[in-house]
Amino acid sequence: MNLRDLVYGLYARRVEGRLDHAQVPKHIGVILDGNRRWAKASGGTAAQGHKAGADKISEFLGWCHETDVEVVTLWMLSTDNFDRPEDELIPLLGIIEDTVRDLAADGRWRVHHVGTLDLLPARTQSVVKEAEQATVGIDGILVNVAVGYGGRQEIADAVRSLLLEHADKGTSFEELAEIVDVEHISEHLYTRGQPDPDLVIRTSGEQRLSGFMLWQSAHSEYYFCEVFWPAFRKVDFLRALRDYAARHRRYGA
Repeated sequence: MNLRDLVYGLYARRVEGRLDHAQVPKHIGVILDGNRRWAKASGGTAAQGHKAGADKISEFLGWCHETDVEVVTLWMLSTDNFDRPEDELIPLLGIIEDTVRDLAADGRWRVHHVGTLDLLPARTQSVVKEAEQATVGIDGILVNVAVGYGGRQEIADAVRSLLLEHADKGTSFEELAEIVDVEHISEHLYTRGQPDPDLVIRTSGEQRLSGFMLWQSAHSEYYFCEVFWPAFRKVDFLRALRDYAARHRRYGA
């Protein structure tokens, strides 16, 4: 351990010691950004960057467990990412599949897929389904793996599901227009039944949501971190929690 690591370790313990667990967000959404740029900066390939980012996930969930976070949503693959070159996308999907398997095998996390399943290759679909089934009874952090996820697509899927449900019931469009409200749509989101994210973290210095949980994050706090995701440290996580605890959430009041 070098001097810099020692200083960061001491600082992290200091921040953690002052952390009020009653002020910790119950649901954290994370935009895992900067894998490719981290790899480029270190002379590696895109696949190496994605693998390093995947390896960070288990460590991050461990920090969440230590601080009593209950739900974590990890944006691992967006709908826009399907436009990437095949020689990058195929290895990335393989890394995601391995990561989801590892999360299920860990025994501490309850895995839930959020996204459009039909967009994914058959093998990836099988992996996320099996992970959900294998962890359904686990009483640990609920880990939403956002794979093939887009915020606009989620809202469109929710509205479609709502329309189909009421079509089966014989509800007319006029009747549906009279009763539909925010809660009706929320009940058809990928995250139905879950609390909305209290805090959304994005790494790599980008300061935008890029379509992440557009509906659910209406009242979320945002924390933008300069560091690339593979280099995200516990001290960065604790700073995000400290920043969140210092804010006064008014929900528009």
